[in-house]
Amino acid sequence: MVTDGRDYTRSLQVLVFITLLPLTVLPLTVNGQEGNLPVVAIIIDDMGNHRSLGEKFIELPYPLTLSFLPYRMHTKAQARQAHDAGKEVMLHTPMESSKGTPLGKGALHSSMSRPDLIASLRKQIRSLPFISGMNNHMGSGLTQNSEVMGWLMSELRQHPLYFVDSRTIASSVAAEVSRQNRIPTLERDVFLDHVISEEAIDSQFRRLLGIARQKGYAIAIGHPHAATLNYLTKTLPLLGEKGIALATISRLVNFNPQIITYPDQAPALAGKN
Repeated sequence: MVTDGRDYTRSLQVLVFITLLPLTVLPLTVNGQEGNLPVVAIIIDDMGNHRSLGEKFIELPYPLTLSFLPYRMHTKAQARQAHDAGKEVMLHTPMESSKGTPLGKGALHSSMSRPDLIASLRKQIRSLPFISGMNNHMGSGLTQNSEVMGWLMSELRQHPLYFVDSRTIASSVAAEVSRQNRIPTLERDVFLDHVISEEAIDSQFRRLLGIARQKGYAIAIGHPHAATLNYLTKTLPLLGEKGIALATISRLVNFNPQIITYPDQAPALAGKN
């Protein structure tokens, strides 16, 4: 049975309340500032490949969203560790790249039949416990294909999950099709570590904060690199001083439900500080 978007949002909010109770609640007041603070959410992609670095990201004492590739060596064990540590767990579904990049087990391709693609996605969702949502790994090819995205979203909407379009290509239609299926949908604003250096990561992080201040929230995607880990370890403790709140994707949706819109609704932005 297909449920409309309002029911999905309610289900997601209940799921957030139940699963994230152990996390520290985002402050309503930071350094004397009250009201709607700008919020950033940070997704760490490609989890499950790297044991040591993956564990260090899990150990960070901040509300990060960790997105796990299916069927990788450390995925199941680290997804459970992440959940136990109060992190949010996502499915990082491999999708066809326009460059033909090898994607490993679980990759979704435009050459697949609709039943095969849906069966593959369903198996991935069932294989990874504790997930709250999904985003795409690669996908510059598949996310431009509105028909195949329609197949994918027809399955995703059967689950109380959100979707984040990683936007690996500007012409992606993934978010649009997701919204048409009334799935809670958000889009990546910034890649933190497309260039792996502290200077480049710092520049992207500052850009992230600027976007958050402008529209009320912003979403970054990083990866399990040592440079990213070191930068976040030094920088995240300072967000409160900057009047910025840090949230998982689910908490971002829960605190700002007006940012989730569907084709029959006028767009709305989170409140600006």
